[in-house]
Amino acid sequence: MSRKYFGTDGVRGKVGEFPITPDFALKLGWAAGQVLSQQGRRRVLIGKDTRISGYMLESAIEAGLAAAGVNASFMGPMPTPAVAYLTRTFNADAGIVISASHNPYYDNGIKFFSAQGTKLPDDVEHAIEAQLAKPVSCVESAELGKASRIVDAAGRYIEFCKSTFSNVMNLKGLKIVVDCANGATYHIAPSVFTELGAQVIPYAVQPDGLNINANCGATDTRALSEQVLVHQADLGIAFDGDGDRVMMVDHQGIQVDGDELIYIIAEYYQRLGLLQGGVVGTQMTNLAMEQALGQLDIPFVRAKVGDRYVMERLGEYNWMLGGENSGHIICLNHTTTGDGIVAALQVLAAMRHDNHTLREQLGTLRLYPQLLVNVRFKGEQNPLESIDVLAAVSKAERELGETGRVLLRKSGTEPLLRVMVEGQDQRQVIRLAEAIAGVVAHNCG
Repeated sequence: MSRKYFGTDGVRGKVGEFPITPDFALKLGWAAGQVLSQQGRRRVLIGKDTRISGYMLESAIEAGLAAAGVNASFMGPMPTPAVAYLTRTFNADAGIVISASHNPYYDNGIKFFSAQGTKLPDDVEHAIEAQLAKPVSCVESAELGKASRIVDAAGRYIEFCKSTFSNVMNLKGLKIVVDCANGATYHIAPSVFTELGAQVIPYAVQPDGLNINANCGATDTRALSEQVLVHQADLGIAFDGDGDRVMMVDHQGIQVDGDELIYIIAEYYQRLGLLQGGVVGTQMTNLAMEQALGQLDIPFVRAKVGDRYVMERLGEYNWMLGGENSGHIICLNHTTTGDGIVAALQVLAAMRHDNHTLREQLGTLRLYPQLLVNVRFKGEQNPLESIDVLAAVSKAERELGETGRVLLRKSGTEPLLRVMVEGQDQRQVIRLAEAIAGVVAHNCG
């Protein structure tokens, strides 16, 4: 059964355009409340990131929940993984996050967590969508939901994050630049690393509702690299707007992406006997990382792009570690969803255990050059079925052999084909990617 409103990560779009409007947010809150109340559930936690539209959507969702007889507890700006964690620890019936993650301020989204701190099961999302087809109703006045505020949410989550770092180690002697993307980690991440002993230089920690993810954070580490060099720091850590992604830069200002961070954690866990099974990556995971894990006899499988699909494969194999090169890293031995702060702490634990720099921790791993080209095509055509496109892909794959990959993937939101080529020789990668993109443009543009 297809979903009309829910995507792979809740409901998302541009603020003021359907479905990210106050009237739809109210109805979505009511529909979710209807489903929860039918199951005898009556309490929902609501967190948000720092974008200006969060206030409007928060109020609308709470009104819908109240009309359905469900109580709402506000946490204010909180990272997405914090909402997942606190939903469990408060024994709430569900959690709601108002965030568009790494997107600009003019986008927003609404996503849900179950009582167990996981993404909502498909059947619950379908039930909510079924309610959205009905007119809004209101329970009797005596049954209306109430609103409250959780004042110690940030402190609780800070303590949880610290608990995932070994209690026999600390971060004393490390100078770390922490880039919070003017997002939901701005009042949390610096405290976590400071309280563990690091000297922290906070960056992008002054959100104004409009500057979230703007030239900062996990999606743009250039400013972080500059700050690391200016302050002669040991490393830099960058989170995205809602705190579920992490990227790092080393002491030379060179970016260390999600694939490399997952490798560090996997190798460290394996040496300590903590790794359960193997690692789940995605179609975009760098081939060099997969090969490096193979040399360590660590199993590796790929999922479709999206942390939802990584979670599905982790559950299928009963493994604990997976993620994406974009910085979504899932450590199921500590929490139930991707968590940037928790993942960063696992990398720092490996560094402290081995007394290595971030660059040294990577050992001999060097990612292959990878180029992604987006090509627009006519909406009624499917370039993946074009004979000429398939021939161009086959030719490139023969040339690359076992030292590279070609991946063609349609965008889920617009008529774009994403052409990815990866290999050991950067000039070859660029040439082949541009050749395939040219064939797509000529035959399907």
